[in-house]
Amino acid sequence: MSSVRYMALGWLAVTIIAVTAVVCKAHTKKITDNGKGFAVVELFTSEGCSSCPPADAVVAKIQKESNDKPIYILAFHVDYWNRLGWKDVFSSADYSHRQNQYASWLNLSEVYTPQIIVNGKTEFVGSEEGTLRNAIKANLQKDAVAGITLSDIKVDGDKASLNYQTKGNISNTALLVAVVQKSAQTKVERGENAGHTLSHVQIVRSLQSLSLKNSSGTESIILPKGFAAKGSELVAFLQNTSTGAIIGATKAEF
Repeated sequence: MSSVRYMALGWLAVTIIAVTAVVCKAHTKKITDNGKGFAVVELFTSEGCSSCPPADAVVAKIQKESNDKPIYILAFHVDYWNRLGWKDVFSSADYSHRQNQYASWLNLSEVYTPQIIVNGKTEFVGSEEGTLRNAIKANLQKDAVAGITLSDIKVDGDKASLNYQTKGNISNTALLVAVVQKSAQTKVERGENAGHTLSHVQIVRSLQSLSLKNSSGTESIILPKGFAAKGSELVAFLQNTSTGAIIGATKAEF
């Protein structure tokens, strides 16, 4: 099994080839933040990595169990494994860049897949179910230091407008809004997962960062190509731009 490790240097990544056996290195229903703890689970994955399907299965299990709990799963498909013979249709260089930004924030010497980061502060191998459950449990027991709610989401062509309202200290904070496809399956024909049909949940189709000038306001986001309101949702979260820590989150359906 092949692996590529990326060394973080600010916003840039230096590629090193290595081998590893562990990792492939309209109106909306409003969900209101209640001030309790939450967990934003970011999975960095790829259809081109043979170590990723077990991690995809773990987050799918967590997603199925979460119901209305404040657990927000975001699956970012990176693009650096596309060179192995299979282009992940959900992959984006933007998601690879986000992973490398985390390497800078968390003082990591490399990035890899599958990698999970919880609330922008804790990272580990994405297939470690016990570690993930413990991280979620710990964060649900903490009080959120800030909050975000979305309302009045309207789709107009390739854009959507939304109202947001925050509470708490939002200095040095950006509002990130992810358009998420809830599920998909892909039959992989080449690469490390050739011959397998892969199942995915909570696939990030676009991620946009909005500057917060006020505690509330109206914003517009661009919808991804092929967007369908059915089977999609928005996940919004507040992230410290200096440390990467996520201090509040919510979601809303189209």
